[in-house]
Amino acid sequence: MTTTKTTLLAASILLCLYTGRGQAAEAAPLPAAAADSGAAAAPADDATTLDAVSVVGTGQTRQVQALGRAELQREAAGTSPLKVMAKLPGVHFQSSDPWGNYEWSSKLNIRGFSQQQLGFTLDGVPLGDMSYGNHNGLHIGRAISSENLSGAELSQGSGAIDTASSGNLGGTLRFFSSDPSAEFGVRLAQTVGSDATRRTYARLDTGDHGGFSAYLSGVFHTTDKWKGEGPQRNTQFNGKFVFSGEDFRVSGYADSSRRRETDYADLSLESAKRLGMDWDNYAKDWQRAIDAAQGRFRGGVTSLDDAYYIARGVRDDDLAYVSADWNVTPDVVLAATAYYHRNEGQGHWATPYSTSPTVPLRMRTTEYDIERTGFMPSLSWQIGNHRLQAGLWLEKNDHGVQRNFYDLNRNEPPNEIFFYRNPDQRVFRQRFDTDTRMYYVLDHMEFADGRLAVDAGFKGLRVETDGKTLIGGASRASGKLVSEDNFLPQIGARWQLSEHEEIFGSYSENLSAFRTGVNGPHSTSQAAFNAAVATLEPESSKTFEAGLRTSRDAIEASVAVYRVNFENRLLAIARCAGIVGCASSFANVGDVESRGAEVTVLWKPLAGFSWYHSLAFNDSQYESDYLDGATLVRTRGKQVVDAPKRLYATEVRWERDGLQLQLGAKYTDQRYLTYLNDSKVDAFWVFDAAASYEWKDLSWADAFKLQLNVTNLFDKEYFGSIGTNGFVASDPRGLNYTLQSGAPRQVFLTGELKF
Repeated sequence: MTTTKTTLLAASILLCLYTGRGQAAEAAPLPAAAADSGAAAAPADDATTLDAVSVVGTGQTRQVQALGRAELQREAAGTSPLKVMAKLPGVHFQSSDPWGNYEWSSKLNIRGFSQQQLGFTLDGVPLGDMSYGNHNGLHIGRAISSENLSGAELSQGSGAIDTASSGNLGGTLRFFSSDPSAEFGVRLAQTVGSDATRRTYARLDTGDHGGFSAYLSGVFHTTDKWKGEGPQRNTQFNGKFVFSGEDFRVSGYADSSRRRETDYADLSLESAKRLGMDWDNYAKDWQRAIDAAQGRFRGGVTSLDDAYYIARGVRDDDLAYVSADWNVTPDVVLAATAYYHRNEGQGHWATPYSTSPTVPLRMRTTEYDIERTGFMPSLSWQIGNHRLQAGLWLEKNDHGVQRNFYDLNRNEPPNEIFFYRNPDQRVFRQRFDTDTRMYYVLDHMEFADGRLAVDAGFKGLRVETDGKTLIGGASRASGKLVSEDNFLPQIGARWQLSEHEEIFGSYSENLSAFRTGVNGPHSTSQAAFNAAVATLEPESSKTFEAGLRTSRDAIEASVAVYRVNFENRLLAIARCAGIVGCASSFANVGDVESRGAEVTVLWKPLAGFSWYHSLAFNDSQYESDYLDGATLVRTRGKQVVDAPKRLYATEVRWERDGLQLQLGAKYTDQRYLTYLNDSKVDAFWVFDAAASYEWKDLSWADAFKLQLNVTNLFDKEYFGSIGTNGFVASDPRGLNYTLQSGAPRQVFLTGELKF
């Protein structure tokens, strides 16, 4: 154990002993988000969910902000909560579809940390890193229908110590499912809109019967791409039950998702100038794709990579959990959650780099499967002014990935979406058995009549992965990797200066386990893996943050500053175009330091009127140069890729009786595409608008609501997601096909009935 960690542990213990002489802590109120999700008791790190954005997280010892159900439902039906949370300070989210659901282009960055370095949970159940080629979870859009969310919570820096995540270096997002209604009811919603969008949602609530209640819902969503050809379809079912008594609560949740996505073409800076931002793949022009594969280009095309015939993502997921809470005594609560997740997925690319017997194209697939089981017991004990918490997270994950080719027929273009079976060529196949163990201990203390709150605790994490290469051993490695740290401390304090103002500060350490699958150390050759494994260290971070909050009737505001030291940054270095799929090299490229400030303000001068602002400044720089083979890449002092320095969001809302009007805007600063910062995309603004009216207590229904949403109101042309095919060290000519166009203006109308 290092000297720093020993000192911190001793300080935490002494602080616990000292504050034990203080006044007994008052019982913390149950926050709205947690209440709706079925938590038996409110942990100290839950944020208060308001009708609008919770900009301050009053009472917390760290930066925490939340969105309630009403906030999530104001967006177009089916919108990802990640897109809604992009209005919060420090959150950079982009996608090339108007809902933020298209997973190939879904890119999230918080304070310079990418999506693979963040933690995500639904009702406490781990969702992994929610990346496209996922190895340890699933995206929130596949875990729950957006209509069934009750809230979402963001911790930009030090996430909750009990978060079940092995990768949350730079913060956590926790999502909560809604509980069944206490009253019997039916909810129906139909959305129509741009590009033949149709979304149908139905939910049946049983009402409460002797403490038991449940609901079952289904959604079917289909739309055409806004450019090019091909559908986007999703069918999803959710069910949840709650059975509660005086001293206990049992809940269960199940999700089944079947997603079929047709990809948008990846652009480069150069191809976008030459072909236009609305350029896409060739589907359904099969002959043009065949001609291009043979080098016969037309219409401005000059490269095989300007377009392919078609690409897709196919994902099937089933997720379920059972959770129980038991108030053993008024001061002791036992809780446990058991969960299961099964996934099968394929990524399709009609590649001109390989040929079939009758046509110069083949279907290249990357095929995934995941089977996870997990168990999370915990104990909470109120002793005087201490609320002690301890818990475990145990998970076993069996993950497989393979790369295959399927022959195509000249007379049968691959227009139908389905799972391919029985490949004509297998390139590689790997299996990964991963065992995760995390434990945590936390003491939440309050004294001075509750004006001072202190959180002190630590967690330990061990993730062991045994990777086996079954096919393709020349380019893919086998071997064991262990990520372990048994003392990752967190300590924070909040001091109430007055009835309305408070200050807070926190420090935390986190560790990210080695990734498995297509983007981890096992994706290199065996020789490269053997050479690196002895010195390879998992990524880690140290986060300092502090701030000031105020909460008054007319204004809520917070100011936060932070510094994050990100150590042992691991980088998969691309060796070819993404569609070729050759093995990457893997290297430790040194450290990253992020410094920044975040300001949020919610002004409510009049009843029904609010004006929200969030402003974030982030400076994330590479602290080291690194070696790419024998080549020194001078990245020291360069800005982190896809990490805008400035983000600003504003939203004006007016509500009166059943009418709601809303106008929002988001500014995103320029972003770098290369580690040497010699290629970038420009800054841009995007505006969204919404209007709705709800009629209540009708003779034929409980309520009827019409809602109109317009995304990208002024039809701005811009680059949304970047890095879809990874990043390279240098690209001054803008030739890397790793960009996605943002969606143009889209209009959606939703009608909702409640009986």
